[in-house]
Amino acid sequence: MNYLAHLHLGGSQPAQLLGSLYGDFVKGPLAGRWPADIEAAIRLHRRIDAFTDSHPLITQAKLRFPSERRRFAGILLDVFFDHCLARDWNLYAAEPLDAFTRHVYQVLVAEPQLPGRLALIAPRMAAQDWLGSYREFETLELVIAGMSRRISRPEALDGAMAELEALYRPLSDDFRQFYPLLQQFAGPQPIID
Repeated sequence: MNYLAHLHLGGSQPAQLLGSLYGDFVKGPLAGRWPADIEAAIRLHRRIDAFTDSHPLITQAKLRFPSERRRFAGILLDVFFDHCLARDWNLYAAEPLDAFTRHVYQVLVAEPQLPGRLALIAPRMAAQDWLGSYREFETLELVIAGMSRRISRPEALDGAMAELEALYRPLSDDFRQFYPLLQQFAGPQPIID
């Protein structure tokens, strides 16, 4: 899962939202590096990733990609599934997507000590509405271009957008089957004081 799904599943309190994002930027043992509520959200993020990566529906979805793309199938699924979640947000959340993303951006702006690369991208994330823009399939082209700039062989993602377009319906079906299972796994998140 990518940013939007982690934020959606992690709880709505500021510390839960922060920890849901920190999970992609904080590596290694936690052991008191962050407040308890943020660390709980980071641990949930890691459990969500482990559940997702080991689930048979995700294995099946990855196998839809051509063999030469399989190394990147997981990250392509992550961003595609965020597209599916944003596109069908009203099926999975009571709060409108625009209100949810506004709240997330407010929490990010209010946090003075974001970790590492998140501190660099959070202002752009909010200014360009990264989370809400996932509604549009075309946004994935920009996301994939950004990913290709961060890998050692950028050409490895050439043609990925066309593959996602060709796989749009079966991958959307995979998301519809998987996401409710993931919601059930993540469950309602307690508020830790």
